[in-house]
Amino acid sequence: MYFAALLARTEDGWEASDTELDDVETLSDLTELAREASDDDTVIVFIEQEDAWFGIVRIEGEEDPRVYVSDGAAAARSSYGEILTREILGDDLDDIVDELESLDLDGTEDGEPLDGDTDDDEETSVAAEAVPAAPVGDRLILADLGMPPADLMALDSDALAEIADALGAAEVLEAVR
Repeated sequence: MYFAALLARTEDGWEASDTELDDVETLSDLTELAREASDDDTVIVFIEQEDAWFGIVRIEGEEDPRVYVSDGAAAARSSYGEILTREILGDDLDDIVDELESLDLDGTEDGEPLDGDTDDDEETSVAAEAVPAAPVGDRLILADLGMPPADLMALDSDALAEIADALGAAEVLEAVR
């Protein structure tokens, strides 16, 4: 289950709206959606998959989006999270996906055991080794808005509410939740 919201900084403060990601297949789609939703200079897209991971995309005018993901490995295993981690990791993620797709469901490649081990967790361990189970992306994404990198990286559950609180947008985010 995903939750996605847009926060736009206006002259009057932050405005929030929930958003549907059904038509989003790339970061460009997400960026376009955010730009269409608000004419303001700063738009922050929050995406959260239950308590597994969260992602932030910051769009400033026509600049390239900035991206942060709380847990690269968890996000890479989900459709919207893969969009974000692909932006951060680039070709490295393509190599990881190719390697995972070459594995059979039982953890073997072409029917042969990997390293003599047929453990069902083999596919998971390949992903865990390749994509960090740690924050990835632009840790300074919200620093100028009141959320220092150390605080951002320390967030766990209910992260979006804490971020919105630090930005002074808790009430408007809660209204769309």
